[in-house]
Amino acid sequence: MTSPSPHTPALARIQSFAFSGIEAVPVTVEVQVSSGLPAFLVVGLADKSVGEARERVRAALTAMGLALPPKRILVNLVPADLLKEGAHFDLPIALGLLCAMGILSFEAVSVYAAVGELSLDGRINPVAGVLSAAIGAVEGKLGLICPAAQALEARWGNDSTDVLGAPTLAALVSHFQGQQILSPAPLPTKHVIEYGPDLADVKGMAIGRRALEIAAAGAHSMLMSGPPGAGKSMLASRLPGILPNLTREEALETSRIHSVSGILQNGRLVVRPPYRAPHHSASLPAIVGGGAKARPGEVSLANNGVLFLDELPEFSRSCLESLRQPIETGSISIARAAHHTTYPARFQFIAAMNPCRCGYLGDLERSCRKAPRCGEDYTAKISGPMLDRMDLCVQIEPLSPIDISRAPKGECSAAVRSRVEIARKRQIDRQGVPNSQVSPDQLDMDDDARSLAEQAAEKLRLSNRGITRLIRVSRTIADLEGTLSIQRHHVAEALTFRRR
Repeated sequence: MTSPSPHTPALARIQSFAFSGIEAVPVTVEVQVSSGLPAFLVVGLADKSVGEARERVRAALTAMGLALPPKRILVNLVPADLLKEGAHFDLPIALGLLCAMGILSFEAVSVYAAVGELSLDGRINPVAGVLSAAIGAVEGKLGLICPAAQALEARWGNDSTDVLGAPTLAALVSHFQGQQILSPAPLPTKHVIEYGPDLADVKGMAIGRRALEIAAAGAHSMLMSGPPGAGKSMLASRLPGILPNLTREEALETSRIHSVSGILQNGRLVVRPPYRAPHHSASLPAIVGGGAKARPGEVSLANNGVLFLDELPEFSRSCLESLRQPIETGSISIARAAHHTTYPARFQFIAAMNPCRCGYLGDLERSCRKAPRCGEDYTAKISGPMLDRMDLCVQIEPLSPIDISRAPKGECSAAVRSRVEIARKRQIDRQGVPNSQVSPDQLDMDDDARSLAEQAAEKLRLSNRGITRLIRVSRTIADLEGTLSIQRHHVAEALTFRRR
């Protein structure tokens, strides 16, 4: 900061961030106080929420008993050609202004980056993207000033440097003036892991349980079909409970998506696979992401977890077709006039559907008069390429009331999860990724298994994608069994889950 004088404008520079996807892009907040007609200007391609920071900063300073100097105040956000969005620029603007006014030492503040929204009474409110900002601060070799309520969140991404969580602007000023030192944010503690609904609640449904275990072990996509009340949604809701915990890298990536969306709860990392189940009335931007600020959608919020679409044919055709790219690539690119953003979207796709609109196709007593044409019309919205991307297709048959009452309690999630974790570890040790992502050239098959796969592909007229997914599911079944190569009976079981 240059020393103020009657002839030299006072200038301060504070580091902050804009967000592109989950990445924090460095933005320098320059604040200049100079002679001239009183004014408070914000330039540098700022949106309306950033421009409104003038009034929030003015009110916060008034709450501290300070008044803006009767001079020309110019705030420049560098780089000027990058769109700046969000109220998190309030705090760096206020800190830069306090430095330029000589109230704070620029040398003390300049070792920090800052994000935070100001209330009119000077409180520092939570903002989206603190975890990504903390990681960006580490890359810039800076500490981070953030809202006190998000200090723990920042600590996950910035455990090697200084994180300063401030409840109010006045407390932050007192800290830098040495009057009342703020305590540094504590190191995060280990999370209490919650696994959700238990698979032991599922009685019978042996085929559905087996398919769910295979899907969990290899991170495969799965489509369940059956009449209403057969248990499709119940099975899907228990899938996250049998999946392995996220690795630290996966947890950070997923937590950053939740952080920029503003839904990261209590500053805790997402350590279990997320489970997202949007309603079929969800719009295309809600599913894939977008809107005015290119926010992440459900496919990104389900990253490293499960995206469950119940009543699949009820979703719009555009929503369903938009899932084809992220299922294959594990990412989603959102192109808008003012944005071009890419979010991670490596999710496990699980879907459920009724066989027809009335739900009872094949039941002579309950099916409607339009059968079987109603089933064809109902499922026509789901395209062939979409169905081809389903690794497992399972018909869920309902149990009779007598079978339900007499069926023994099912195997618990913990027992199934232990087998899934062992099978997943075999995959990671062998090829570095789950079987759903591996090239079939990396998978060993014996001659009998290969012969059966070739015959099935010819008879069922499987596409190249279908053959690949058949081999991947066969490899997962072999991993659950603990065999080194894919054998004939592994392919035979995988074929029972291919859609005819």
